[in-house]
Amino acid sequence: MIIQIEPQSDIPIYTQITNQIIEGIARGYLHPGNSLPSVRAFAADLGVNMHTVNKSYHELEKKGIIRIVPKSGAVICSPNPLELKTVHYNRLLNEFKQVAAEALVLGMEKKQMLELLGSIIHDIKGDS
Repeated sequence: MIIQIEPQSDIPIYTQITNQIIEGIARGYLHPGNSLPSVRAFAADLGVNMHTVNKSYHELEKKGIIRIVPKSGAVICSPNPLELKTVHYNRLLNEFKQVAAEALVLGMEKKQMLELLGSIIHDIKGDS
């Protein structure tokens, strides 16, 4: 998996890293149990500050996507259906709600939103 940083983007670099790691897991490039590179090594590879990678890793941990083990590194977590029904479900609900509200304000129809979501899932997973 290759992470591409766009320094001119309005999206903070730590968010770009976080989003690309999440997408890499969703696409199956990274799997539960895989270790991520050390903060120091990853920062050097990407040409960014160590604190930027550290912030990304902490965001991923907060979302329940990785587990940071002191002195051992960051490991991708296995999906936990019980957590999805509680903590993560509510967080995702709020995020989806905001995006859906914005789409409606911009004039997008329900059918267009569903088609867009289906297209995104197909792009990531290749499912129909």
